[in-house]
Amino acid sequence: MSDVRRALAQIEAIRGQVARATQFRGYGPATLAATGVLAVMAAAAQAALVSDPREQIASYLSLWVGTAIVSLALISLETISRARRAHPTLSLPMLRSAGEEFLPALVAGSLLTVVIARGSAGDVWMLPGLWQILFSLGVFASCRLLPRPMLAVGLWYLASGLLLLARGSGEYALSPWAMGVPFGVGQSLVAAVLWLGYREAHESS
Repeated sequence: MSDVRRALAQIEAIRGQVARATQFRGYGPATLAATGVLAVMAAAAQAALVSDPREQIASYLSLWVGTAIVSLALISLETISRARRAHPTLSLPMLRSAGEEFLPALVAGSLLTVVIARGSAGDVWMLPGLWQILFSLGVFASCRLLPRPMLAVGLWYLASGLLLLARGSGEYALSPWAMGVPFGVGQSLVAAVLWLGYREAHESS
């Protein structure tokens, strides 16, 4: 039995290595583009419903955290479904590998939001910039599994996040479009890169 378990462990390790070396095709371009539209809609909702985010911190955070949760749910459902079709024999290890790349950024962003919201409400203005920087780190970590131009998307989010922080705590810091524009454009770029990458891979196969 020990030899069987050792052989199974070796097979699983090989499957994991193959998964880490294979381009991941589980992300759906249409769903990623839809999350960009959702970000723009959330920005419009903030403009209409949260007139002073500095005084309505709970409403501001509820709107954007809720938008992030809905977006993550949509992406996760689509990714699981697509991965099973695109990688029928490697779907589980590839999903695990993709999750391991992006999960640290998501966890760090969640914890950072809780810490700042509960312990330093005066620093909430930093969250949009920090969210975008952490998102860029998740994109950079995932580039190994995705088409090469995805690096440009990571740079977009990094630049937008740094620009927000550089502008300081002025009026624009918690503007609806400080989130709507970066994520609306960024997710559209993600969708375009994926669509072109999948098409090139299909044509070359």
